Amino acid sequence: MSIWEFLKVICLGIVEGITEWLPISSTGHLILFDSVLRLDVSDEFWNMFLVVIQLGAILAVCYLYFDKLNLFSATKSYSQKRAAANLWGKVIVACLPAGILGFLFDDWMDEHLRGADIVAWALIIYGVAFIVLEKYNNRRSFRVEELDAISYPTAFGIGCFQVLSLVPGTSRSGSTILGAMLLGVNRRNAAEFSFFLAIPVMFGASFLKLVKFGLAFQFTEVLILLVGMLVSFIVSVLAIKFLMAYIKGHDFQVFGWYRIVLGIVVLVASSMGLLAA
Repeated sequence: MSIWEFLKVICLGIVEGITEWLPISSTGHLILFDSVLRLDVSDEFWNMFLVVIQLGAILAVCYLYFDKLNLFSATKSYSQKRAAANLWGKVIVACLPAGILGFLFDDWMDEHLRGADIVAWALIIYGVAFIVLEKYNNRRSFRVEELDAISYPTAFGIGCFQVLSLVPGTSRSGSTILGAMLLGVNRRNAAEFSFFLAIPVMFGASFLKLVKFGLAFQFTEVLILLVGMLVSFIVSVLAIKFLMAYIKGHDFQVFGWYRIVLGIVVLVASSMGLLAA
């Protein structure tokens, strides 16, 4: 692997680590990045890489929230272990809609939903949705102020919103945070629950992609995956800490405006033939 390719993988890891947790679409950004600076790999490997690189970002959640998610900690009381088990139950329920539809339509989505124009419109539409919702949120109070107060029906509803993230440019965190807030969950708990939903969804999606790709990796391909995941892990730790500190005193409107501006730039660039259609 050349130095240039190595630097591109590092950039991809940085992009993934930032955009996986901010509601601006990690897959959408990676697809756009590929339109500008194509990684020298096969299409099959690239489609797999887009998903598996997210494992590094997911491990950052496991690292930062290990105590809250750990069911078997010797230092936890019975009630604390039960609360952790209950949280995992809600996460599993919320993962069912996207998990089932993702499994059934994975190949179709790879073939039909990877264009720059699709990413651009998804960025714009959900950017507008964030701005409209946050203006509405300024005039109301959230009914769910604690993570434990998220009910199973609410968790399933959030999972239904996660289905929208199967379209590149939508953002998995963006769709689940939007859905959670619409269902009355405050910003902090909406973000945290979105983080936890990513764990089984992305582990499952990565496993599916690896099985479909096969395990006959070349050394260069293994190196690309490991470097991408390591960089995305480090950057994700920083991005998650930033987001949780940011939303203590701010809403998500700035991300909505970012999405709209980026979407317009992508549409213009695509119309000029600078990006893949």
